[in-house]
Amino acid sequence: MTGGMAPSIVEIGSIGGNLALEVGERSGASPMACYQCAKCSSGCPVASRGDLKPHEVVRLVQTNQQETVLASRFIWECTSCQTCTTRCPQKVDLAGIVDALREMSRGRGAVTLSTAVPVFNELFLEAVRERGRVFELGLMVRFKLRTRRFFEDADKAPMMLRKGKLALWAPKIGGKAGRKALFGRAAAGGAK
Repeated sequence: MTGGMAPSIVEIGSIGGNLALEVGERSGASPMACYQCAKCSSGCPVASRGDLKPHEVVRLVQTNQQETVLASRFIWECTSCQTCTTRCPQKVDLAGIVDALREMSRGRGAVTLSTAVPVFNELFLEAVRERGRVFELGLMVRFKLRTRRFFEDADKAPMMLRKGKLALWAPKIGGKAGRKALFGRAAAGGAK
């Protein structure tokens, strides 16, 4: 960049449908600014694990393929590490777009059955709401019971217990009224 000039952002015209508009409103990001250079996908640490790559998610949004993108496993496996957003020459906030897609997916009952991430997230927040912190062993037991994935990673439990990574009893933590108020404000959109 020379002479203090700001980098220019290219906006793609309407390809069709309202999905890009809705995602843009929910995320504050512009999916239509993406010109599919795939820099986001080349740097994504989970791109090889998902059913889609980050730039493909944006293309599905641009082309109004709502059913496909909302049922995608990738939107749940994304770690929101911001690598995609940092690498984007167009400054597209792909992590924000994925957050909006997760919200839409849950709201429309389109979450893919091949992922347990939403269940884990729900149980994690429930534990924090109730206890103020996570009791890992309790969280794992509730997760296993809810997902029926009883033996998927059972081989790790003995090592975690030996290293003290799994406490057998939950610590007592106060401040339940404060947590309740905090979660209430968050549910109301942060209003006091």
